[in-house]
Amino acid sequence: MNGPSEAPEQTIYIVDDDEALRDSLVWLLESNRYRVAQFPSAEAFLAAYHPDMAGCLVLDVRMPGMSGLELYECLRDRHATLPVVFITGHGDVPMAVSVLKKGAVDFIEKPFSDRDMLQLIEHCLATERESRSRLRQDAVVARRLDQLTQREMEVLELIIAGRLNKQIADDLGISIKTVEVHRARVMEKMEANSLAELVQSVMTCEAARGRFVT
Repeated sequence: MNGPSEAPEQTIYIVDDDEALRDSLVWLLESNRYRVAQFPSAEAFLAAYHPDMAGCLVLDVRMPGMSGLELYECLRDRHATLPVVFITGHGDVPMAVSVLKKGAVDFIEKPFSDRDMLQLIEHCLATERESRSRLRQDAVVARRLDQLTQREMEVLELIIAGRLNKQIADDLGISIKTVEVHRARVMEKMEANSLAELVQSVMTCEAARGRFVT
């Protein structure tokens, strides 16, 4: 079982009503040492979906009931982070291109080669690992920001805005010495070794960016 600080194991989720295609993909991926889960419908996957799922989603565009596109929109509404590869028929290519603009990673047209599918899967998994790592780092920065007092937050906002200590002191009506004390506490609580590291950690944090950028 994964420990609290470990990344969850990545799984490739195959959603397709074509049993033969699912079985073929499962064989291909498992023979290449990937972990796989398969679902015969969008509804079945949605019933099993959990936000902590890691890996990627291989999704047929057209299925009975809820279509692949409808499932994708539903997952977007839930802010799902799983990268998606759409399996399309020739006539579905324009439709697939449209979802790329909405954030899907890629699409692959039937019939496809094992090599092309494996390359897409590896790209998806690398994308998901990077995204999940960024989210974990964002959470760390957000927790550190929550430890700052109101005055420390005010000082940090002015540091981010590029204000010097004397300017911050004038803006807040406090002494330069007091600014230096608050600044040192901000650096300590944010675990930053330099001003550049402090600014970068805050400005690359999605959760924090809205507080400091208007």
